[in-house]
Amino acid sequence: MNLGLQDKIVVITAGGTGIGAAIAHACAAEGAVPVIVSNDGPAVQANLEVMRQRGHAFHFIDQWLDSPEKCRLIVEETVSRFGRVDGLVNNIGVNDKVGLEDGNPADFLKSVERNLWHYYSMAHYCLPHLKLSRGSIVNTASKVGYTGQGGTSGYAAAKGAQLALTREWAVELFPYGIRVNAIVPAEVDTFAYQEWLATFEDPAAKLAAIVENIPFEKRMTTPAEIASTAVFLLSPIASAHTTGQHIFVDGGYVHLDRAATAH
Repeated sequence: MNLGLQDKIVVITAGGTGIGAAIAHACAAEGAVPVIVSNDGPAVQANLEVMRQRGHAFHFIDQWLDSPEKCRLIVEETVSRFGRVDGLVNNIGVNDKVGLEDGNPADFLKSVERNLWHYYSMAHYCLPHLKLSRGSIVNTASKVGYTGQGGTSGYAAAKGAQLALTREWAVELFPYGIRVNAIVPAEVDTFAYQEWLATFEDPAAKLAAIVENIPFEKRMTTPAEIASTAVFLLSPIASAHTTGQHIFVDGGYVHLDRAATAH
């Protein structure tokens, strides 16, 4: 199926590893040109080398989004090089465990800033160019914004805000033909997730307990499955009438009745 992404310029934050890298690969496979924003490092370079070997066009920006000014410069570099922006994937997030009982107001504020403000800043600076291209915004959120997790107030607040902004921007931007949607993952098998599992005394037992609560196939979601949904939402053909949606790619983790799906 032609998704209409050939030669489209798609900016992907945290696009060098994990879910972001999977989205970059999926976009490139459809003929789009991902602009991969990420800190440099061995894992990032390994993913970029795979793209080179596959003959995919891409552009890498070695940058971490810790100020609005950096967001502006990323968009300016993209437009200077390609002359346009057709899609934005906001993807950075760190579950930094700033809770209510064990945290403090200063750390909470830092956590919200770390996980939220760049979504707004990237969308703000991309907006003039997305108006011209009638492009699309995809926000990577988290089930934590719906379900809570415990002990991670800052991350939960930011993810909930990302979901709210998805609806708010969809309302504000539909007159320009810009669609805005969110992907809501739950338990995704990334390197960062494996690092977290390794902090437990028995990682295998912890993983088994987690997947037991994932109704569909009792397994983790793969980054590629998230990426397939992102490509669908970026497509001006496949999702031409889809906006303001929160798309759960979670094996039924959030919405399916545990009692009904236990086996």
